[in-house]
Amino acid sequence: MIKFILIDDEEKWLNEYEKIVNELLFDSNKEYIVHKFKKYTNELELLINDNSESKIYIVDLQLDTKFTGMDILRKIREDDWDSEIIVVTNHDRMFETVHKEIYKTFDFIEKFHDFEVRLKKDIKIIVNKKHDYGKFIYENRKISLQIYFKDIMYIYRDTVDRKLVIKTTNNEFIINMSINEILKHLDKRFKQCHRSCIINEERVSKKNYVKGYFITDNGEKVNMLSKNFKGE
Repeated sequence: MIKFILIDDEEKWLNEYEKIVNELLFDSNKEYIVHKFKKYTNELELLINDNSESKIYIVDLQLDTKFTGMDILRKIREDDWDSEIIVVTNHDRMFETVHKEIYKTFDFIEKFHDFEVRLKKDIKIIVNKKHDYGKFIYENRKISLQIYFKDIMYIYRDTVDRKLVIKTTNNEFIINMSINEILKHLDKRFKQCHRSCIINEERVSKKNYVKGYFITDNGEKVNMLSKNFKGE
């Protein structure tokens, strides 16, 4: 599901953005939903903070509201580094400021200069990209975790504490689940390779079933590879 978040204080422009989105995607096989806002609201804040699905923001820079377009752009990048941002404006004098202050802006489009052509081109490129925003989400009374699947290298069961350890590129997270339970919350890139270990196939650079180890893409050697799970 792709979420389009359209932000403009003028109704006619919100309708124009929505019309362009529908023209491009209505007959496609892409699932999408459009949210429209004239100003910063609690609902908009919740959408920004929800990183469970990919989003495309189309934001008017010249909002005649207390919370300006630049304020919203800053807020988006405080909590959402992965979604795409298309900035629309009445003029280009803020181009340099936006690109200096806002991380990874996809495009900066003037409303009165080939606007429709450029916006359609941008949306086509974005929706046809391969997005990888899948997450493992875990919550209990003590902790709340959201870890991108792409960041997980492997998961193993600590035989002493009898808990799972999720090994990412830079961290380790300990959770109270079983191997079978966590497999239900992962996608197809994850395979059980040992009775006490699950690997992310995309993060493994080498397997040696004879000696019983695998090597991750950052060079870590892990002695948890069993022939019994080779079929997996």
